[in-house]
Amino acid sequence: MSSSEKKKPYPPRRASVPELTFKALLVGLIMSVILGAANAYLGLKAGMTIAATYPAAVIGMAVIRILKGTILEENIARTIGSIGEAVAAGAIFTIPAFFIAGIWKPFFTPEHYITSSLILIAGSLIGIVFVALLRRGMVEDPELPYPESQAASEIHKAGQQAARGSKLLFSGMALGGIVKLLGEMKFFPVYFEKFISFTKQTITGTSFTGKGGILLGSPGISPAYLGVGYIIGPKLSALNFSGGLIAWGLLVPMIMYFLAPGWNIDGMAAALMMKDTALTHDAAVIKVMTTNAFTIWRFIVRPIAIGGMLVASLTTLFGMRNSLFTGIKRSIVDFRKSQTGQNSALSRTDQDLNFKWILSGISVAALITFCVSYFIINAPLNIAFLATLLMIVLSFFFSAVAGYLVGMIGSSNSPISGLTLTTIVITALVMLLLGVSGITGVSLVLVVAAIICVGASVAGEMLQDLKVGYILGGTPWKMEVSDILGIVINAVVMFGVLVFLNEGDIAKGIKEGYEGGFGSNNLAAPQAGLMALLSKGIMESAMAWPLIIAGMLMGLGFVMMQMKSPMLVCIGMYLPLETTFAIFIGGMVKGIVDKLAERKKLDKQSKDMIENKGVLLASGLIAGEALMGLVIAVLAVFNIFLSEHFCIFDHPSSFISILVLMVISLILIIIPFRNIQNKNSPESNMTESKKR
Repeated sequence: MSSSEKKKPYPPRRASVPELTFKALLVGLIMSVILGAANAYLGLKAGMTIAATYPAAVIGMAVIRILKGTILEENIARTIGSIGEAVAAGAIFTIPAFFIAGIWKPFFTPEHYITSSLILIAGSLIGIVFVALLRRGMVEDPELPYPESQAASEIHKAGQQAARGSKLLFSGMALGGIVKLLGEMKFFPVYFEKFISFTKQTITGTSFTGKGGILLGSPGISPAYLGVGYIIGPKLSALNFSGGLIAWGLLVPMIMYFLAPGWNIDGMAAALMMKDTALTHDAAVIKVMTTNAFTIWRFIVRPIAIGGMLVASLTTLFGMRNSLFTGIKRSIVDFRKSQTGQNSALSRTDQDLNFKWILSGISVAALITFCVSYFIINAPLNIAFLATLLMIVLSFFFSAVAGYLVGMIGSSNSPISGLTLTTIVITALVMLLLGVSGITGVSLVLVVAAIICVGASVAGEMLQDLKVGYILGGTPWKMEVSDILGIVINAVVMFGVLVFLNEGDIAKGIKEGYEGGFGSNNLAAPQAGLMALLSKGIMESAMAWPLIIAGMLMGLGFVMMQMKSPMLVCIGMYLPLETTFAIFIGGMVKGIVDKLAERKKLDKQSKDMIENKGVLLASGLIAGEALMGLVIAVLAVFNIFLSEHFCIFDHPSSFISILVLMVISLILIIIPFRNIQNKNSPESNMTESKKR
């Protein structure tokens, strides 16, 4: 037994220990909103979220210890704190789809706010009550390892080490926020690019002529992207970047080569020069070609990437078919046990929500779904009823499946977008069979899919936290009640976060001359774009099928090549180059850290410490930039741009950008190795022999 366990033993099963207290709730709710907002920002920009379990465990422990709380209060604070990320993941995968599909324009209206909040509450609530129904069978199953739950419980056990880890987390947040702020104030260019023209060529014997070029770009100077790359590692970040290379190094230049002869480049340049008299002819031509390159990427390459994402999602689910069927069978068995009373428990650590409360939660979620479908979307009465029934059935199965997958591979790797995609297809086909189409059909499909997506996301995170509570001796029903409070707060706040990000990017786009909002370069929202295109394509026959099919064939090729993660490659094609490039740099930094650890021949404990310190620092960089990004977005909504009021340089040097990138990379390499004592080193062995 470790010293930390001797100092603070875990509470016995029947012991009465402070747990669901005001300070635990307050700390947890604050963390939940902050981490949820940070993940919403990251997910919309980079297409992925980072599990909030670790940061919530570290911050919660540090604050609760200062307030002289118990380990079970730390458990409650972490449980509430991490649920915000799950709500955010479900929200960003689906809610922006209403805007991208053209249904919610403008995005913010009181009706849209109410609809979004109700969707998030219904999905989160049904995810939690279904988890309460299935908890014992899934949490206590020895065949489910729950890798991230085991790691989070170790953070709580190692009290002093986690307190030091909180300093790393907050230091990373400060650095991430400062770098984001300096970039906004034009201390350095956050991204720079150069267009290289090709010479005109004629292919002998044919009529093909071409004159295009290739758009080269730098990595985005983004602490968040570097942090993401560091966390996912060199292999996955390289796969993600390979998608960017395929898009910008192959497809865009190739398409431009054959389309360019049909463009009136000189005419376009002249029109641009009339708007901006400071432009020279050559500069105007380069700007026209750059704009055309982005147009090709957005309207041709992105639909191809979506086709690949479609195949990748279905392939992922097919590869997990045995796990999926096992999860469904187990959920049915546990449901039957709960009805017969076999799951009734007497000890504190076996008490879930009362079955009557579970039925009440399901009823509330069903009522919300029906009201949104019937009163807000104006679906016919029978269609609204069937949509509600479909939501309940699919939510039950997908919540169980998501929980099972989290138990096997962790919440960071759970294919929530794949489950949502399946929901979109099933719901759309059912609606078509019932004769529903048009905007009403698209809206109804997105509502049902959004509720199920949020439910599956919350169910997976909830089961992960319940497993931590099981290890630490927490009370399940108190954790479930605290998460209900957390999801309500996040559901009410999350739409505001999305509004500020969307409106802020639109305002910035107007100022800088691009079309802002969800789906833009700054807020790519790849999963939401996929949901919007798929639902609209099926319900309105508005899908660019030739491009989608080409992407599906490409995705099939990736699968036949036995590529580790085709989804990451396709997301890399969908995202801007500066995003995938920066994530790749972060992955390479993590690769350097791993190589240095191997070269130093460190023992396992030292390697684990380096891993934990690096992840906490990277998580801090992500959270810091995300929170500062939200502040900047809020200011932009009110037409306050820092680049106008606090501009450091009119023409910042790209050399400073490279320097900033190098400094962040060196910090991610050097800091994890500080104060690491290698027990395998000769010096350490000599010291040990002297002690003996």
